Amino acid sequence: MRSDDAADAETEARHRRAADGGDAASMSVLGSLLLRRGDLDSAEPYLRGATAEGDRAAANNLGVLLHQRGYADEAAGWWRIAAVAGSAAAAHALGRHYRERGDEPAAEYWLRQSAEQGHALGAYALADLLEHRSDVGAERWLRAAAEQGHREAAYRLARLIDQRAERDSGEPDIAVEADQDAASALAEAEQYYRQAAARGHRRAALHLGAILEKRGELKEAGRWYLTSAKDGEAKAACALGFLLRDAGDEESAAVWWLRAAQDGDGNAANALGALHAARGEPQTAERWYRAAMDAGDDNGAYNLGLLCTAQERTAQAEQWYRRAAYAGHREAANALAVLLLQAGDATGAEPWFSKAAEAGSVDAAFNLGILFASRDDDRTALKWYERAAAAGHTEAALQVGMALLRDGEEAAAERHLRCAAGGGSAEAAFRLATVLDARQPPPGAPALGEPVAEKTECEEWYERAAGQGHRRAQVRVGMLAAARGDQEGAARWYREAAEAGSRNGAFNLGLLLAREGREREAALWWARAANAGHGRAALRLALLAARCGELAEGQRWCARAVELGPAEVAERAGRLREALHQELTA
Repeated sequence: MRSDDAADAETEARHRRAADGGDAASMSVLGSLLLRRGDLDSAEPYLRGATAEGDRAAANNLGVLLHQRGYADEAAGWWRIAAVAGSAAAAHALGRHYRERGDEPAAEYWLRQSAEQGHALGAYALADLLEHRSDVGAERWLRAAAEQGHREAAYRLARLIDQRAERDSGEPDIAVEADQDAASALAEAEQYYRQAAARGHRRAALHLGAILEKRGELKEAGRWYLTSAKDGEAKAACALGFLLRDAGDEESAAVWWLRAAQDGDGNAANALGALHAARGEPQTAERWYRAAMDAGDDNGAYNLGLLCTAQERTAQAEQWYRRAAYAGHREAANALAVLLLQAGDATGAEPWFSKAAEAGSVDAAFNLGILFASRDDDRTALKWYERAAAAGHTEAALQVGMALLRDGEEAAAERHLRCAAGGGSAEAAFRLATVLDARQPPPGAPALGEPVAEKTECEEWYERAAGQGHRRAQVRVGMLAAARGDQEGAARWYREAAEAGSRNGAFNLGLLLAREGREREAALWWARAANAGHGRAALRLALLAARCGELAEGQRWCARAVELGPAEVAERAGRLREALHQELTA
């Protein structure tokens, strides 16, 4: 069997014999072959000969040849002849010629002629011209070119669909409609990204990977990121690094981040900086943060500020935070304000908190709430707390809930407390439980044989707060357990609260132990409670001392109980002290 090269050589020889014999079609084919090979001198006479016989393909190719030689105007003349004769390729070339000359009307006319004949390059060039003029007709021709397999048209069409869906989803008046259309728009964009990526478009592969990653299809996303990264797309290399890090392969992640950072990707340089900072290598981290900053990534300056803060280099930290904040980095503005506030400059901190909050920093909005609360400006503080709470800030939601409770708006307060408690705030869980607790009637003693009731929602919130170490909640859970007859559970919660410093927990634990006859151990917990300011514990110790005949000790604890109160305890302690005094002096 003959090789392909031998077959091509035979075909060329056959056309050369026919062309030399005056066959116009063969002259056109041979001229085209020679033109593609770059043999312009040999190609030109054959193309001119075929053009003289009216061959429009030859006229188009003659125009290409002359354009390559720098004779643009003569090339345009031949393209016009071919285009008028119906050559879509010539109309495309002529349109490109006029656009390069700045004659957009003529360019549009000829590109449209080419596009309407189904020429993919003509359709793409027309779309590019219309898009340059912000003409809505651009999308139609991008779609036409993409459907004919034009790689760049498929990518640009995907970007157009993707960006429009993103923009529309941010419009509040059409949010519902945007939500309904988002899935179909994303699916269409994905289709065109996939088409371009399959033809080797590296940025299409990057965007396709991002869509798949967002959807949770990490394995396929990684494949497209890898394809794009290998073709030199730094953003894909960076994204691949994050995928690998999240999968636990930090070493491979570092390799791709390094590759991306060396290609000028600031995000990858920041990632490398964070990696080295976490490994305790601050000098290397600083080098990469500086590289990120040099790449135009403001996060580099912000991260340098964080690094200096961790090293207690406050002056340098302030310098880097200022640099990032002046560039519009909102979290840097918030961090700068925090530094100023810690230095006692509340006046200097406020405008930076405001700038960060207005730019969307949730932490800055919360910090403004704290700042105004410290000035007793509760109205302004509440405004900022509400703003932060609306963005999901847990502690801000707690503050709003507490403010609403003070104002008697229990239903609104409950909503905010639920948000904060759901976000992990132990204090919010406790306060929510107290709100629910106040609504339910006091439980009566269970009748004989009556099954123990299931835990209420109120108790579940108390337990959630108690499990997070909230001492008052621990005491309350202990009391609820005791009311159910669960003495072991009650003792466990009281002990946990007491050991964390709760005087009520220590007092209640003492009561439980005393009921079990363990008065010596109970006295230890009552003493801890009394020394922390619990008047009832002091009175219990006085009674215990009196019963044991330790009258002077009893008097001492009576004096402590009178001092601590409350009034009822002070009155009882006073009477007991008098009785002990009479006993001692009898």
